[in-house]
Amino acid sequence: MATALITHADCLKHVTPEGHPERVARLEYVLQALEALELTRVSAPSCTDEDLRLCHPQAYIDRIGAAEPIKDVTQIDSDTWMSPGSLLAAKRAAGGALKAVDMVLGGEMSNAFVATRPPGHHAETETPMGFCLFCNAALAARHALERHGLARVAVLDFDVHHGNGTQDLLWSEARSLFIGSHQMPLWPGSGDATDRGAHDNVLNLPLPPQSGGTEMRAAWTPALRRLRDYAPELIIVSAGFDAHQDDPLAQLNWGLEDFRWITREICTIAAEVAKGRVVSVLEGGYDLDALAAAARVHVQELMEAGQ
Repeated sequence: MATALITHADCLKHVTPEGHPERVARLEYVLQALEALELTRVSAPSCTDEDLRLCHPQAYIDRIGAAEPIKDVTQIDSDTWMSPGSLLAAKRAAGGALKAVDMVLGGEMSNAFVATRPPGHHAETETPMGFCLFCNAALAARHALERHGLARVAVLDFDVHHGNGTQDLLWSEARSLFIGSHQMPLWPGSGDATDRGAHDNVLNLPLPPQSGGTEMRAAWTPALRRLRDYAPELIIVSAGFDAHQDDPLAQLNWGLEDFRWITREICTIAAEVAKGRVVSVLEGGYDLDALAAAARVHVQELMEAGQ
């Protein structure tokens, strides 16, 4: 089997104002960095409202749809914008995550990377925020649980910002384990180490500003032991690359070898307990060159594991 790259040109039609960090070029740089790799390229389908209702109520879905402008761009949150095409882009992002789950659980692919935008892990049950409209990782988890009948799914998030949306949506989901590292203090201000979830299913790993790979590995090593003990049947990764030392929105100092290490560790545990099944979805990363390089390292590790 092989690694799938799931993406769609519609995700380039989500336009933000000039100077906004979550811009079209992010996806362009990622796709260019992956262009030469031998990946199975798959078109991300648009999800349905029924799919979105796995996590978000219909009233919220309708509100997001109604907020899309006919022209120009419109602000729906302090830092979240929509343009004509944003709704379809967000539905492609969510649909791509669901497609990845279907392909990996169906045995078509060993693992998958979903290169889409807008990102998703800040979108809460009824709240768009942090550049995000729908929570792609949580949707993928609920899709695996409800429609594929899995008993245990883990969502791992190494974006530099806490995945508050994923935590919100999986807080009461007893069949899930959410583990996330993030800089603290930093927006959105959530992700305290004392958070446990309704079923002891949340583990946050806050990291201090200016810390690097040594501190990251020290935090993740025991968390990965817990992941192995949990023995998920599928691992979903919120792959944010803004912990890179060159990223302008935060102050962690990860290098490419740190992204390589965390990806390899995840894939090793997946091989031991989850038949190698990993679905990774793109989240943050705002220095274009760092984003592209880190995404390439991440996908190369997925490919190595998927052989």
